[in-house]
Amino acid sequence: MGTRVRQRLGVEGKLESLNDIFNFIQLDDRLATSGQPTEAQFSLVKEAGYTTVINLAPESHENALGNEDEILENMGIRYIHLPVVFTNPTRDDFERFIDALESSDDDRVWVHCAANMRVSAFFFKYRTERLGWSAEQAKADLHKIWEPAKLMGVWQDFIDKA
Repeated sequence: MGTRVRQRLGVEGKLESLNDIFNFIQLDDRLATSGQPTEAQFSLVKEAGYTTVINLAPESHENALGNEDEILENMGIRYIHLPVVFTNPTRDDFERFIDALESSDDDRVWVHCAANMRVSAFFFKYRTERLGWSAEQAKADLHKIWEPAKLMGVWQDFIDKA
């Protein structure tokens, strides 16, 4: 199990609330996002009533839980893994995300990646393209996590492409 990022950031092992999960954001009553939860933190996710988890991080990421699918299956949580290469997000990745999210319409859904960077960019794009939000509205949650234009041009390009 990769824990180096969590250890470096000092977030390994906290279990008090969902707010202790790295880069947690509650989007609305049905949707929440974060960086990679620990196995123990997934228990909090279940207790909070989430029934589906969508993971956008590759299994090879240093922060990944190698057996996340088994952990969540044993908890009775539906698991959808849609790995997105951080240096090459694609329109196909985004379309698969939309399909997974919209197929979970009646569920409480937790969407995560390693640090909530992929996820926050995908939700920015989802909100502007599918929900009709303005870029200014959608930036609020995105910028709680990062500013793609300042850090990673490929992500700004991904956000800007229709």
